Amino acid sequence: MPIKKLILSSLFAALIAAGAWISVPAAVPFTLQTLMVFLALGLLGGKYGTASVAVYIALGAVGLPVFSGFRSGIGALLGSTGGYIVGFFGAALLYWLITHFFGRKIYVISIAMAAGMLLCYTIGTAWFTVVYSASAEPVSVFTVLSWCVFPFIVPDALKIALAVFLTKKIQKHVKLFKD
Repeated sequence: MPIKKLILSSLFAALIAAGAWISVPAAVPFTLQTLMVFLALGLLGGKYGTASVAVYIALGAVGLPVFSGFRSGIGALLGSTGGYIVGFFGAALLYWLITHFFGRKIYVISIAMAAGMLLCYTIGTAWFTVVYSASAEPVSVFTVLSWCVFPFIVPDALKIALAVFLTKKIQKHVKLFKD
């Protein structure tokens, strides 16, 4: 990997971590982690954006406190909400696949990010349902959706919109790379 690509991928892994630490108070607090994931994908492209997400997850897995609430380790990934973190990787791969085949027009980027978020919700919800049911009590998928997805749909849609907007604005002024 050329040095510029390595540095930018690492920088965005750090930005994803910083986004995980920034909690926006609301009825259900949310972080800026997903915004940073989608900015990495939008600005670096599928290949290097996915590398950023993989580095972020690896850093957390080995014990650096990069996840929300300064959590870390395999325990955080295997916990009930760890599927949403793993889902970021799935979202990145899906974004890469969609933009690879359909290009990087604004509507394609928007669809790829939204599809990635839906995949993240799917992976995270399935994971949460299985882990929570095994460790606490059986819980329905609808209950998990009401806890872990429904409160985040509007904030995540706003973060995707902001990521698309910033991607287009920044790309006009800074030539990075797309894959």
